[in-house]
Amino acid sequence: MIRTKVIEKNANPEWNQAVNLQIKFPSMCERIRLTVYDWDRLTKNDCVGTAYLNLSKIASSGGEVEAATGESGLGFLPAFGPCYLTLYGSPREFTGFPDPYDDLNYGKGEGVAYRGRILVELVTKLDVSNEKKIEDIPNDDILVTEKYQRRRKFSLSVVFHSATMLTEGGEAIQFEVSIGNYGNKFDTTCKPLASTTQYSRPMFDGNHYYYLPWSNVKPVVTLTSYWENVSHRLDAVNILQNMADRLEANVTALKTAMLANVSDSRLAEVWLKLIDQVLEDTSCQLPELEGKPNITALDIQIRKLRMFYLENIKESARKLREEATDVKATLPDIEDWLLKVYQMAEEPQNSMPDVIIWMIQGERRVAYARVSAASVLFSTSHAEACGKYCGKTQTVFLKHPQDKTNGAKLPVQLRVNIWLGLSAVEQKFNSYAEGTFSVSAEMYENQALMFGKWGTTGLVGKHKFSDVTGKIKLKKESFLPPKGWEWESDWIVDPERSMLIEADAGHTEFADEVYENESRFPGGEWKAADEQYTDVNGEKSAPPGEIDCPPGWQWESDAWSYDINRAVDEKGWEYGFVIPPDTKPKSWSAAEKMYHTHRRRRLMRQRKKDPKAAADVKGRPPGQDPEGWEYAALIGWKFHIKQRSSDTFRRRRWRRKMAPSDRIGSAAIFKLEGALGADMSADDDSKSSGKDKETATTVFGANTPIVSCTFGKSFVYHLRCYIYQARHLKALDKDSFSDPYAYVSFLHQSKKTEIVHATLNPTWDQTLLFNDLEIYGDPQIIAKNLPDVVIELFDYDQVGKDEFLGRSICPPVLKLSGTTDITPKLLWYPVQNGSKQAGDVLVAAELILKTKADGSDLPIVPPQRAPKLYMVPQGIRPVVQLTAVEILTWGLRNMKPYQLAAVTSPSLIIQCGGEVVETAVIKNVKKNPNFPSSVLFMKVLMPKEEMYTPPVIVKVIDHRPFGRKPVVGQCTIESLEEFRCDPFVEKMDVAPQARMCLMSAPRDVIIDIDDKKPLLASKRDFGVKSTAHLAEKEEETVDWWSKFFASTGDHDKCGQYVQKGYDGLKVYDCELEDVPEFYGLTDFCKTFKLERGRTEDDEDDPSIVGEFKGSFKIYPLPDDPGMPPPPRQFRELPDSGPQECIVRIYIVRGIDLQPKDSNGLCDPYVKIVLGKKVIEDRDHYIPNTLNPEFGRMYELSCFLPQESN
Repeated sequence: MIRTKVIEKNANPEWNQAVNLQIKFPSMCERIRLTVYDWDRLTKNDCVGTAYLNLSKIASSGGEVEAATGESGLGFLPAFGPCYLTLYGSPREFTGFPDPYDDLNYGKGEGVAYRGRILVELVTKLDVSNEKKIEDIPNDDILVTEKYQRRRKFSLSVVFHSATMLTEGGEAIQFEVSIGNYGNKFDTTCKPLASTTQYSRPMFDGNHYYYLPWSNVKPVVTLTSYWENVSHRLDAVNILQNMADRLEANVTALKTAMLANVSDSRLAEVWLKLIDQVLEDTSCQLPELEGKPNITALDIQIRKLRMFYLENIKESARKLREEATDVKATLPDIEDWLLKVYQMAEEPQNSMPDVIIWMIQGERRVAYARVSAASVLFSTSHAEACGKYCGKTQTVFLKHPQDKTNGAKLPVQLRVNIWLGLSAVEQKFNSYAEGTFSVSAEMYENQALMFGKWGTTGLVGKHKFSDVTGKIKLKKESFLPPKGWEWESDWIVDPERSMLIEADAGHTEFADEVYENESRFPGGEWKAADEQYTDVNGEKSAPPGEIDCPPGWQWESDAWSYDINRAVDEKGWEYGFVIPPDTKPKSWSAAEKMYHTHRRRRLMRQRKKDPKAAADVKGRPPGQDPEGWEYAALIGWKFHIKQRSSDTFRRRRWRRKMAPSDRIGSAAIFKLEGALGADMSADDDSKSSGKDKETATTVFGANTPIVSCTFGKSFVYHLRCYIYQARHLKALDKDSFSDPYAYVSFLHQSKKTEIVHATLNPTWDQTLLFNDLEIYGDPQIIAKNLPDVVIELFDYDQVGKDEFLGRSICPPVLKLSGTTDITPKLLWYPVQNGSKQAGDVLVAAELILKTKADGSDLPIVPPQRAPKLYMVPQGIRPVVQLTAVEILTWGLRNMKPYQLAAVTSPSLIIQCGGEVVETAVIKNVKKNPNFPSSVLFMKVLMPKEEMYTPPVIVKVIDHRPFGRKPVVGQCTIESLEEFRCDPFVEKMDVAPQARMCLMSAPRDVIIDIDDKKPLLASKRDFGVKSTAHLAEKEEETVDWWSKFFASTGDHDKCGQYVQKGYDGLKVYDCELEDVPEFYGLTDFCKTFKLERGRTEDDEDDPSIVGEFKGSFKIYPLPDDPGMPPPPRQFRELPDSGPQECIVRIYIVRGIDLQPKDSNGLCDPYVKIVLGKKVIEDRDHYIPNTLNPEFGRMYELSCFLPQESN
C-alpha cells in the first residue's frame, strides 16, 4: 500500500505524483485498488471513494490466441489512460452522524452516489528497478495530459412516463436525476438545474400496489453537464452491445425452438437466421481512431484485439454455415461467441459517470438506480453506435441502498425515456421527443383564517406569494423567462391534482375513522374533552354526524360503531395520561387506572364504491374547489381538497407557461440552466427572482422552472395475462412446501391469482384481464419498447406476513387490432429472488389496442372455472393426452430424523398433473426399508409437448402417534423423457425372472491373493504342444499378478502373459458408479435424492434427507375407452424381502497415500466396516511406503437392504 501526499482544503486536488509498484507477471493480483481519503487532523480519515483497475481488462496475455492463429502482437502489458476513473459510494447527506452506508465508499457493494473522479495513467515497464516508491511527475509529462482533459457540454433529458409498483402510499414522492455533481440537490457548486420532478402523492391501484397519477402530463428533468468527449470508445461499446443483444435474442429463439421440438426444417431456418446475422454483424467496422485527440495506448490495443476477435467469430460462423450438420452440436460454439462479444463490450476507460435516479420520499432518499451513460448516449457517427435505450422508453427497477433482502422488496418500477448527447447536436433531440414540452413558472398564494374571514393578516412568518415551501417571497413581476424562451400565456390558477389525492383513492372499500375523546381530573368524572373529535394524531376532526358519504360511494352500515378489535376495554375505550408540557398522551392502555386523565375510542364506518354513481363522478376530481384552493389545519400540514371546519390555512398554485422563442423545438428545454431561481448576474437579461446571491444557491430547487411533457391523446389497451403454472419454487413452509399465489402487475393496474396450497409446482390455469389501460404515445413507437408484465410470487401464510418467493418478467405480444392473427405462446420465464434462481413460471401475455369503446373488437372472453376466475383458453393452453404413469416404489434408504425423532413408519404420496396415489406403509424401516407392494398406477392428462410436462412430485410421510403425518422428505422429478416407453415393444425383462437364491455364508474369510495356486487351469487346451511339462511351466510363470500387470501395462512384470494372448482385466481410473456403461451401478431401480424444506435455523438450500429407490414408466393410453389398455410394464420383480449375501472385497494396492510419519512415509493396513461387522487387518501392515501393494481378498456376509450402506 502506497500513499500520496495530503492536499489540504481542496475539493479538486492535483497530486502529480508517480507511484511505483513492483509486480511479477503472470500476476496473482487481479486488480489494483485506488482509494481517496479525506485527511482529518484529530479523528479517523474519512473514505471519499474507491475505484478498481482490473488487470484482466487493461492487459492481454495473447499467448494462447497467438499460438492458435499465428497472429502476432495481440498480447500487451497493463496500460491505462490518461483517463478519469469515477468513484462511487454513499449518498452525501452532510450530517454529523456516522454514515450508515460507509462500506460503499470502500468498494464493498454497488456505490449509490457519485463521489468524484481521479485522473490516472498506468504504464508498465519491464526490468526497471526503481528505488523510490513515490516521486513527482516532471512538468513535461503533466502538459501531455492537458489534451485528455478537454471538456464538452452535454445535455440530458429524462421524461418520466410512469412510476408504478410502489409498495406503500403515504408521503409524497419526487425523483432526482444527476450525472456527476450536476443535478444533485445537495451540491452548491453547479448552477441550479431542473433536475427534480414535482412531489406527487401515491394512489392505490385497487389491488396491492400504489402508483403516481401523472396521467397525460409527464414530469421532465433536464441537465447540462461538462465531460470529456469519449465517443470513440462508447460508440464501439454500443456497436458491440447491440450486436450481443441481437445474438442473445437469436440464441434464446434457437433454444426455445429446440425445447418445443419443432421440425428440422424450421430449426434449420432459425439457425440460419442466427448465423447470417452473426456474419452481417461481424463484418462491420469499429470506429476509426485516426485523428482523435485523446487516444491512449490502450485504445489502440483494445481496438486491435476487438477486430481480431470479430474476424475470428466471422470465420467460425462461415465454417459452421458450410460444414455443420447437427444444429444442437453448434450451440456451445455460438454461446462462446456470445460470451466473447459481451466481454469485448466492456470499456475500462469510460470517464463518463452513470446517470443516477433517486426516489425521494418526504426528505429521505429511499431508492436509486444507476443507468450507464453509454446506454443512453446519442452518437453522431451512425445509428448503430447510439445507446441501446437512447431516446427510447425503458423500464428501470429501483433498488434500496445496501439492500439486505437482495431485491426481495421492489421500491418502484419506472418507465423513463432518457436522451444524452452533446449540446452541439441537441437539435437531434427533436426527432426523439414525443408529446409537447412546456415550461412553467409557479408560485403559491397563501391565506389564513382570522375571525371567520380568509386573508393575509394571520400569516405568521409566511408571505402572500411564495414558493412551494412558503418561506421564499415571490412576486409575479420579478419572473423573467430564461434565454430562448418567452411567455405563452398569463398567470392562471392551476391546482396540483396529484398532491391532493384523498386516502380512499383507488380503493373499492374504505373505512372512515374518527376518535372520540374524553378527559377528567384524576379520580373524577369523565367529560367530553375540549376537542371532542380528532384524528389518530390528535388533530381536530369533524364530528361523525357531519361526515357525509362522498359522491360515488355508499355507506355499508347504518351508523358509526366503535372498534373493539384493538387493545381496548369492552366499550372500546383506551386510557392515557399527560405529562406537561405535552398536551396529548404518549401511550395508551386498555385498563383504566385512577391516575388516567384522558381516554378515547375509535369510531368507524365502512363505505364502498357505488358502481352506478362511480360512472358519473369519473372524469372530475372529487370535491374540487372552484377557485383552486387547497386547505390545511395548520401551516405546513398535509393539504386536502375539501374545506373542513378545523382548517385555518389555505393556498392555491399559480402557474405561467413559457414557449421557446426562436422555435427551436423540444431541444429548447436544455436552455433552462440556472433559470428562474439562480444567480444569473452574468446574464443581464435573466434576473434571479428578487433574491440576493446567497439565497440563490441555498434555496436551490425552490423555484427552478417546472418542465413537463403533455400528451394530447391516450390510447386504450386491453391486456390478457395467461398464467398457467410454475415449477421448482422455494419451500418456505415447515412441511417442505409453499402455498403460492402471484400478483401480476402491468403499469398502474395489478391482479392476484388464486392460492394453490402445499405445492412447489402450482398449476393456476388462469387468465387475468386488465381492462381500459391508458398508455400515452404513438402505438408504433410503444411497440418497439413495450412495458413488461411483472409477476411477483408469494407464499401465503395463515399467521404472519406472506413471504416473497421471487419475481419474473414477461414481455407481452402487441396486437394493434383485435383481429390480428398472432397467438401468444406459453413460455417458461425464470423466477429470480435477489440474485438467486428461484424456479420458473409458465406464462404468456397479449396487449390489444382497443379500437371500439364497447370492446366488441376484443377476442371472446375465456371460459370461467368459478365466478370471475377465467381459465387459459384453447389454442394457448397445452394440448393434453390421457397418459399412463406406472410407478415402481421399491424402498427408502438413509432417512434422516425429522424433529429429533427417527423416521419409522413411512409411506409415499406421488403427485403428477393433479392426480395423487399413495403406497402402503412400511411397518418398520429398520427391519425392512422396502415397500410391501411395489407397483402403483395412475392415469394423468399430460401435455403432448415435453416443455409443458408437469413434474412428478414424491412426498415421504411418516405415520406418527396421535395421527400426526408430517412430510419428512420430498423430491421433484422434472424431466420425464427418459421414462417414456412404447408399451407394445418387447424388451428384456427389467429384473431377472428367477428369484435370488439365498446364499449362506457361515463366516468371514480373508484370502491372500499371493497364494501359489495357478490362475489358469492346466487342463486348458493350448494346441498341439499342450503337454504336462508345458502346463507345469505355465504354473510357474502365470498367476493373478501377471494378469493384473498385463492389464495395467507393466509388461516387464507380467512374464509371458501377454505373448500367450490370455484375457486381461479392465482397470478403471474412476469409481465404477461414474462409468457410463454401468449406469451408476443401478439395476431396475433409480435412486432419487429426497430434500426437506426450510427449518427455523437454516435458511439455505434444502438439505438431502434420504433416498427413494424406484422407477417410472410413462406411455400414452388410447383415447377410445372401449379399446383394450396396453400391457403393464413392471410385471416380473424380485422378492423385496431381506436377502443374505456374501461380499468379497479385493484390495490390490494403494496409490499416493497421505504421509503420517516423521520420515514422510506411513505404515498402512486395511480396515473394513460393513454394518456392525469390522475387519481390522493390523497384522498385515506394510511398513514405510506411500504406495503399498496389499494383494488381499476379504469376504463378509450381510443382509440387504438393511446393511446396504
